Amino acid sequence: MRARLRRRAAVAGVLAGLLTTVACTGDGSDSSGRSDTSDKSAPTASQATEAAEQRGDPVLGRGSGIRRYHDQDVDWSACGGGLECATVMVPLDYSELDGDTVELAVNRLPASGSGDRVGSLLVNPGGPGASGVDFVKQGGSTLFAELNGSYDIVGFDPRGVGASDTLNCLDTAGVDRLMASDPDPDTPAEVARTAGLYRKFGSACQRAAGDLLPQLSTSAVARDLDVLRGVVGDDRLNYLGFSYGTLVGAVYAELFPDAVGRMVLDGAVDPGLDSKEAALSQAGGFQTALEAYAADCVTKPGCPLGTDVEAGLQRVRTFLDELDAQPLPTDDPDRPLTKGLALYGIAYPLYAESLWPGLTLALQSALVEGDGRQLLLLADLYADRSDSGYRNNKTQVIYAVNCLDDPSNASASDVRASLDEFEQVAPTLGPAFAWGSLACAQWPVKPAEPLPDAVDAEGAPPIVVVGTTRDPATPYAQAQALAADLESGVLLTRDGDGHTAYGQGNACITAAVEAYLVKVTVAAEGTIC
Repeated sequence: MRARLRRRAAVAGVLAGLLTTVACTGDGSDSSGRSDTSDKSAPTASQATEAAEQRGDPVLGRGSGIRRYHDQDVDWSACGGGLECATVMVPLDYSELDGDTVELAVNRLPASGSGDRVGSLLVNPGGPGASGVDFVKQGGSTLFAELNGSYDIVGFDPRGVGASDTLNCLDTAGVDRLMASDPDPDTPAEVARTAGLYRKFGSACQRAAGDLLPQLSTSAVARDLDVLRGVVGDDRLNYLGFSYGTLVGAVYAELFPDAVGRMVLDGAVDPGLDSKEAALSQAGGFQTALEAYAADCVTKPGCPLGTDVEAGLQRVRTFLDELDAQPLPTDDPDRPLTKGLALYGIAYPLYAESLWPGLTLALQSALVEGDGRQLLLLADLYADRSDSGYRNNKTQVIYAVNCLDDPSNASASDVRASLDEFEQVAPTLGPAFAWGSLACAQWPVKPAEPLPDAVDAEGAPPIVVVGTTRDPATPYAQAQALAADLESGVLLTRDGDGHTAYGQGNACITAAVEAYLVKVTVAAEGTIC
């Protein structure tokens, strides 16, 4: 068994490799809306139960230990669009089951009854930091239409995320500085500044979250998943996880193999890679996706990259280097297009082939017309930023979870020594991935529960692992490795571009996933769609 996973991959909307390379250029000021679970008045389980009874919130079951959480009385209430919403309590620290609690926001789309009833299907869109509640709200009746015939579709915001007890370290201006900062410092002074800014950001999170911060690891989220399984009344967990959500599922299967039901892990993360290997893998994935985009672009009239793929990629590299010295203007004088923002703007459309035309328009504006507005718009779509600020906290949560799961002691000299290797794998984006290791070297807390040393889920029933051959964020080789590491892993392959496979218009993938989740019909090993 190989070493456990060191760096998390990203979900659509957040690129972990790049997010962990940018530095906070602000002073680390806290958001006024922060959640601080370190307050001495934080309720114990018994105090929370009494208060919950008075408010009509979830009430823990009788007895002691984890069973109280599984048996809690949850009030599911209508919340629009045919959905039911609830709040579920979980332990802050699973080694102290009578200690403080964390509240999780949960919703579900009740089964339509058009198929054979199976139970609940818990879904996770990834991240770290993506909202499962929003995922079900936005796509429950479309993406999961067929599965909803047999399942209640259940979404949840993991601890620290969205509407659950949340992590907010910076205000809008602070996150803006984080996103815009230099992703690959190239002088000693810039490196020192970057390292110092990471420390300030970590300190801001420690002030904002207190006792919650070390409890945000993936192992804790996997244990929360088992509480949710108990709350919805299923003996076994039926689960569909995407991108980082595959790590949550794989860790769950390692911790609770006898409680695994029907599990699909789409856009898989490889738990066997060390930090450097994972960063190189993801850098190569985005390079492959960028090359696929360029090969398509140069065949079309008016492509801003010209008519030759390699020359076009060189033009992008030159453009990014120029931005490092001179950002492009946008509509907002306080938010010019920096190299960091441009990298996000380029990365976002690589998640789906349907977004490639938008990248062409943005590159035309930037490379030909010197206008950074369109790439800034794509970067804002990437980070879920509107004119009034960020819609969620995923750009901050991703640091917290990654740095707990991946404690790092990388130095600037370590990064410099690896730059040639990263540039060989990914000439355009490689340095940004290399410098990402500095962020977690500055993180102020250790995880309360690290990841398991190995993930093989011995004794679990078949687990379907889905990989896409030109997936930028979770490269196909990672799906191959996870399927091999899981004792009962079965690999299902989508030959195509973009991140994840289910719901991307591939009828073969759709049929295979739904046949397994509804009928427990496992695709033949080696199936390629």
